[in-house]
Amino acid sequence: MERHQFKTTINAPREKVWEILWGDETYPRWTSAFAEGSRAETDWKKGSKVLFLDGKGDGMVSVVADNVPNEFMSFKHLGVLNNGKEDLETPKEKGWSGAIENYTLKTVNNKTELTVDQDIEGDYKDYFLSTWPKALEKLKALAEGKVTEAGVGASSSRASR
Repeated sequence: MERHQFKTTINAPREKVWEILWGDETYPRWTSAFAEGSRAETDWKKGSKVLFLDGKGDGMVSVVADNVPNEFMSFKHLGVLNNGKEDLETPKEKGWSGAIENYTLKTVNNKTELTVDQDIEGDYKDYFLSTWPKALEKLKALAEGKVTEAGVGASSSRASR
């Protein structure tokens, strides 16, 4: 497993970027770059379980390792969810066990610098290297108000609770 870093600078305050990252309405919009219909089932609180799901209900089983509102969110991946069953044990899925995914937000020149550090399993390296830039572009467009679809400014986030 290798750690990879993805960065973008967004012309919006950290609070706005945080809201877009973890908002109920906006999270599925920017993560659609990874899978249509993607969503997260969690309360975003430190120590809470997270299911990162695609449109079919399959995905990753994780835990919120840390949550410092508007600054830092960390996830520890435990395994996968396939056909409604958690798989934390098979050798293929254990490869994800312990993988970290960190989101760091910093204010730089009145903009937000978002850095994502993710441990990536070898078989998925090319996929994530090509998909993360697309996801960050969607996130940036949402945060900078460049997307005009309804609901962009109306999302509600539980990540700061």
